[in-house]
This record gives sequence, C-alpha cells and structure tokens, in this order.
Amino acid sequence: MADPLLRPIAEIAILLCEGKLKARALAEAAIANHERFGGKLMAYSQWAPAHARPCAGAADAAFAVGSRAGPLQGIPTSIKDLFAVSGFPTYAGSPKRLPPKFEIDGPVVAALRRQLATVMGKTHMVEFAFGGTGHNAHYGTPYNPWDAAAHRSPGGSSSGAGVSLCEGSALLAFGSDTAASVRLPAAMTGNAGLKITKDRWSTEGIVPLSFTFDTPGILARSMADAAFAFVALDPHLGDSFAFLREVPQGVGGIRIGLADRWFWEDCENGIADVVRAAIEKLAGAGAVLKETPLPEAREAYAVFSEGGMSEIELRAFLDRELPDWLATIDPVNAPALKNAENLSAREYLTRRLRLRDAAKSAATRFDDVDVIATPTVMFTPHVLAEETGAEKFWARNRKIVHNLAPVNYLTLCAATLPVGLDRLGMPVGLQLIAKGGDDERLVAIACAAERVLGTPRDILGVPPMCRA
Repeated sequence: MADPLLRPIAEIAILLCEGKLKARALAEAAIANHERFGGKLMAYSQWAPAHARPCAGAADAAFAVGSRAGPLQGIPTSIKDLFAVSGFPTYAGSPKRLPPKFEIDGPVVAALRRQLATVMGKTHMVEFAFGGTGHNAHYGTPYNPWDAAAHRSPGGSSSGAGVSLCEGSALLAFGSDTAASVRLPAAMTGNAGLKITKDRWSTEGIVPLSFTFDTPGILARSMADAAFAFVALDPHLGDSFAFLREVPQGVGGIRIGLADRWFWEDCENGIADVVRAAIEKLAGAGAVLKETPLPEAREAYAVFSEGGMSEIELRAFLDRELPDWLATIDPVNAPALKNAENLSAREYLTRRLRLRDAAKSAATRFDDVDVIATPTVMFTPHVLAEETGAEKFWARNRKIVHNLAPVNYLTLCAATLPVGLDRLGMPVGLQLIAKGGDDERLVAIACAAERVLGTPRDILGVPPMCRA
C-alpha cells in the first residue's frame, strides 16, 4: 500500500473501518514523519507520541469489535494549545501553565475524543492568540516549511497547526479564528482552512481572546479533508454522509462575486495574478462571475485598526482570570494591552454598534452571489528577522490580516484553499466568503472549486523543508 498518510481522510476512514489499515500504523507513520525532521519545524509545544499510541490502540480495539465511534476514529490530529485537552497542560502560548479549569475538554474537543481520534499533541501558538505573524517571544516561532533558506512566518495565531500538516504528523489540525488565525496560517503554509460562523460551534473549553469574535476552526491538507471533519463534528448536521453526497461535482452555475479593488490593490509578488487565474479557471468550468463590492469591509477593517474589541476583551479576561500573567506578556503585545485601559465604555460600545450596522449591510451583498472571492493574504510570508519592535510588528500584523479580519467583524464565514505559488515560491490562497450561517453551502462550493483547481499537493507539490 502507498503511504496511507497521503490519502484523503475519507479514504483512510474507509480503510480503517474495513480493517485494511490500523490506527496504530497510521500513528506510527505520523510519529516517524515528525521525528524525521527532529522537531526542527517547531510545530508542537507539546509533542505527545506516548499519548498518541494508546489513542490509536483504543481506536483499533473498537474497530476490532465492530464499534464505530465516529468518522474521525483513528485519524491523527493536532490541537492548538488554546484548547483545553484533558491530560495535557494548557499554556495558551504563555510561559506559565494555566489553572486546572482550563484543562477540561470543551464540546469541540469532547466530540473529537468521543470519536476516538488520535491526538498527536498540542501545537505552538501566539501568546493568548493575540497576533497573526506567529511570533512568540517565550518559545520561538515555528518554521514555514516553504522556505528552506530563511525563517519565514508560518502565520498565526495558530502558528504550529499548518506546520503539523506539512510535516505529516497530523492529518487534521484544530485552531481558532478571531480575526484570521485559522485562514492565515492555512494560506501561508499551503493548506486549506475553514472559519465557520460565530457561535455555530461552542467556544467553551477554549481560552478566550475575544468573546465577541472567537471561533473554533479547522485546518487540513485539502478542502475535502476539512469538509470531512466539518460534517463529522458539526452539531447542526443530522446525516453527515447525506451532506457529503450533496457536494456538487463541478462549479457550473455557482455564482462567485469578485471582490472590489480594496482586496486586491496592494497584493505583492504576483499574488493577485495567481488568484485571478484560479477564478478564471472556475469561470471556464461554468461558474458565473459578478463584480461584487463589499464596502463594509473597509469599515470593519477601520474598527480593527483602531484596536477593535480584542484588546479590551483580552485585557478584561486577564484582569479577571489571570492577573499574574500580565507581568510576563510578550513585549510586543504589552503596549496594546496597557493602552486598552484607556478605552472608554462609550467608545467600546460605539465600535460594537458600527460593526452591527456594517454586518447588517454586508449580509445583503450575498443576495445575488453564493460566495465572494478574494486573495486570502495579499503579502508573502515575511522573514522573521525583519521584525523588530512593537510598532513594526503591529503594522505588519495589520497588513497580513487585511482581507481576513473583516470576515469576523462582519459575522461572515469563509474558507481558504491554496491555488499556486507566488514569485518567491510561497503559497497563495483563494478566500471564499459566504453569508453568516451559510456554512454548508460554503463548504460545498469550496470542495467543488478544489475539484476544478486540484488538490494542494497537485498544485503546490511538497514544501522544500519536507522533501526527502
């Protein structure tokens, strides 16, 4: 049998159910892949083969007696260290272990574990998820495997999640998305990412950054894999397999809105050309294109650039739950959290009202289109050595989430899938944005687009740092 880790998760699940593949063998292959790199990619803050092997053994034992705990039974999975996972300490990217109440499984992790997925470990992240570059002053930053010569950003805040997929130590990765933190690392590492509608999945058991915007999310090696995990875990879908059967085989008749120039005009290194070529290929396969401005994104981004709500909501959480952690906050984040003290209740509420009005208006932009297409990230992942000082850090952070944060701030959902490489050989993502609550339609359209455009491995090949 060819390397099973290269197969789609749906095929792997069938092989496991039929007894033609063992969960333990799958886990050992994932362990070997991580150890082949000697941990140099820094995907994990807690690498746990001693935990993964018994997980896989339990999945095999259940299979052996005909017990099917769920579609993700035996699937190697990594989990961002923002999620509570019983049996693991939670640090949330900080230098100190959080109290025990932050180690109790929430609904998402509990559902994953009930299905007997194999947990490979907890992945590195930006401290308290506050930042998109992947930078962490306490532990260092994972390596983007698409550049073997320079240490480039893997995206954040779920910085280790995409890297774990690239190195083959996980087939599925869990992150959180408050302003970009699933789609950004997915796009920068050549993976697929899914940001679902706010409150569709519970955030209980996830250390909060912003109770207004936090959303659990999925990173996977393909949109097909992300869709498989979505239907396996989504509490709103009755018959998961019925949903999968309804995914269209092509894009004929799908209405794709072309986002206005605000999403395109600052793209560098040929990113815009790569994304436009992908959209034109979809049009050639029958998709219907329509110019669709989304001016509300400008207002949402303005609120984000003014400080949004994440700063004050994180500061309020730390003051209430973890006041001792403020003394050790990453120096690039400390000024922003200090400044949050000066935000008045009136200004905070004004920002909320501005976003409420913008979100209501943005929802109408989807009356004539199914999704709106944009480049996921307009900028090539930067070399981390170029990052110095809080001011430069936050200027870069605002740039890289430019096309992403408005999705959260306008209560929309979105997916990203890789569509090529830029002029520096780094992955380029296509973002498909849908109206909030249209998650099933979004996932179906993204899968249909992937069938036309090709899987990430077909389009991109293997990251240079992961080549034998």
